[in-house]
Amino acid sequence: MDLIQPNTFRDDAKSLLQSIIASSEDAIVTKNLDGIVTSWNSGAQRIFGYEPHEMIGESIIRLIPDELKHEEDQILAKLRAGQRIDHFETIRVRKNGERFPISVTISPVKDETGTIIGASKIARDISDRRRAEESRARLAAIVDSADDAIISKDLNGIITSWNPGACRLFGYQAEEIVGESILRLIPDELKHEEEEILRTLRAGGKIEHYETTRLSKTGELREVSVTISPIRDSSGRVIGASKIARNIADRKKVERLAIQAEKLGATGRMAATIAHEINNPLASVMNLIYLAQQDDVSREEQKSYLRIAENELERISHIARQTLGYYRDTVGPVSVHLHDLVNTVLTVYGNKLSGQGITVSTAFNDMKKICVSSGEIIQVFSNVVANAIDAMPKGGTLNISVSRTMRLGKDGLVSTFSDTGRGISRDHVSQVFEPFFTTKGSLGTGIGLWVAKQIVERHGGQISLASSTETANSGTTITIHLPFISEVSQGRVEQDAL
Repeated sequence: MDLIQPNTFRDDAKSLLQSIIASSEDAIVTKNLDGIVTSWNSGAQRIFGYEPHEMIGESIIRLIPDELKHEEDQILAKLRAGQRIDHFETIRVRKNGERFPISVTISPVKDETGTIIGASKIARDISDRRRAEESRARLAAIVDSADDAIISKDLNGIITSWNPGACRLFGYQAEEIVGESILRLIPDELKHEEEEILRTLRAGGKIEHYETTRLSKTGELREVSVTISPIRDSSGRVIGASKIARNIADRKKVERLAIQAEKLGATGRMAATIAHEINNPLASVMNLIYLAQQDDVSREEQKSYLRIAENELERISHIARQTLGYYRDTVGPVSVHLHDLVNTVLTVYGNKLSGQGITVSTAFNDMKKICVSSGEIIQVFSNVVANAIDAMPKGGTLNISVSRTMRLGKDGLVSTFSDTGRGISRDHVSQVFEPFFTTKGSLGTGIGLWVAKQIVERHGGQISLASSTETANSGTTITIHLPFISEVSQGRVEQDAL
């Protein structure tokens, strides 16, 4: 059996050590007790930018900023005392003058007699780590100072972090809620939302600006808009979710007040129009009765006057039945023919349309009834027709159609209102459904079409507008799609298929 010679073992160990030093990503440098560099590996070259021949024999001071040169005296003093310096973080300078953060570990080097003759230094560039730490610190500061609730949870819905904004919104302190289920914040009737949210997150999806209701510690309901994003680990695997919840109670209150104001305004406009429609035939009835009472009127003339008066009263009765009949139920959905709601609006605005020289053309193909809140849809149609009238002060044509269609996978009815009015400029078309935007100056409130959009979308439908101001082809078309099964009607009223 061959014996390994001690010298051979030492040579192999020395060779291995040199290989480790040469291949290290960190800077490994040695210096004597005067601070003169005696060795310089490839890691040092990569980090500091100097070739070995540029640094060996030079002072280590070359790498230290002027304001930190005192550190070298302190380091050498500790080394002479046999002390080791572990993970000392400081600033050094590259060859190109760039300052950067490093972490250094410095150990004394001894000769065979145990005398300290120098030092070995391992330096690691921690620029990336510092940037990451600063980024995390900035993010933490943003999270802590945010007015919004910022919460994280795992894929089982267990809360893992809770910022001060969440404390203010929901009332729980972090120690009360971290480790608990997010279901604590969700009303019983909405707990199904969490299953859908987690399903979306596990698939890597994001949920943006989802408006819902959550519970505070005191049991009060909070109206919130939430954005939920997946959290991934270094391999890209989804391991949890971050949620930003914003209190939208004030905004919702303003919206409800605006909608209520528009409803009152629409009701007032409708009432004024109805009063005008009724007033004309009433005046005719009064005149006809007066004529019938004259002494010189024959029996046949009396009968003629009374027949005309009867027809006028029937007209008044028809207006009352159509309008008040539909407005009797403005909350709950009912099953109706959509063209009946259109005709109700046309009945109310009939005299105004004809008096302004506007011809109305209708094409109805909606044999199947639809389940809607009739009063609300009348409000939408009324707003659209009133806008068309305002757009055609010198007369024109209003084409209205209702037909069955399939849109975005939803079977329903599409109502189209096309006028030949002055139109809306291209710059303004994208703004017409925004609250308080109007093209009518002081004559408009700017919330009619916005409320109409709210109503249509609450029914699960869509409303869109196209317009042109070209002289030969001016006009506006509004399209309203309402599905047969909508959010407002589903599960409440059975639809009739006729």
